[in-house]
Amino acid sequence: MDKTRQATLKAHYRQQPPPLGIIALRHLPSGRTLLDSSRNAPGMLNRHRFELNLGKHRNALLQADWRRDGAAAFSCAVIDTLKLPDDPAFDADAELGALLDLHRAQWLEQGQPLY
Repeated sequence: MDKTRQATLKAHYRQQPPPLGIIALRHLPSGRTLLDSSRNAPGMLNRHRFELNLGKHRNALLQADWRRDGAAAFSCAVIDTLKLPDDPAFDADAELGALLDLHRAQWLEQGQPLY
């Protein structure tokens, strides 16, 4: 790949906003799940993993499960994304909050425990 093409691809990549979405950290043995929303879903997943590995996560029950069973006992994923419309009046935080509430309600409706 020539340098011009590479520079073009890098510039295009940098102009893309990170995906907005809902993330889930699921403890496989217990089925408990932490649901969270973010304007940068992959970054939020990284933050949770970093805090857990550091032993400083704000959710004590989740931290205890991580410490006891390790990272292999967890499934971490972006489970839903939100596309930003061109409308400047669009409230992404409100939409993310509503989407998170919807996922939590569905999770509880199915009898799945949450952190």
